Amino acid sequence: MDFPGAHFVCMIGSERSFRARKAIIAGLGLQPKRFTNVTHRTARLSRFSTTGVGVVLYHGVTVTANARIGDHVLIMPQAIVHHDVVIGDFSLIGAGVILAGGVTVGESCYIGSGAAVRNGVRIGDGALVGMGAVVTRDVPPGSVVAGIPARPLKQKGG
Repeated sequence: MDFPGAHFVCMIGSERSFRARKAIIAGLGLQPKRFTNVTHRTARLSRFSTTGVGVVLYHGVTVTANARIGDHVLIMPQAIVHHDVVIGDFSLIGAGVILAGGVTVGESCYIGSGAAVRNGVRIGDGALVGMGAVVTRDVPPGSVVAGIPARPLKQKGG
């Protein structure tokens, strides 16, 4: 509040804290217009895609046509977001992730580095996809999946 003209980005998030990002950001008490987007100069965002507030696109990210990226989403280096993908608010997309066409990632999800998600798959709110996983089926909310193909490891709180 001491810097009323300043804009903010929330870079907090890991596989241990990703579900808390929404509460952390809300706890700041800042209006949405106080958050800014940061796009690395090598990132490519289709003019036919949309982003919310507080979005960070790292080095080499590619976002193609008709993708919708929610508020406070972090997309790490070299990730590819194909056409018609929807990424929910507060989600983190790891380095080198590939989200194929029509994928839906829910709110407060964590997609681990190097994971690949097949066309049309839905990742439920609060789910965690492990590093290098290949997701060929929908992932229920709060689930943790890993492997090739991805299989459930545990439920949230389980």
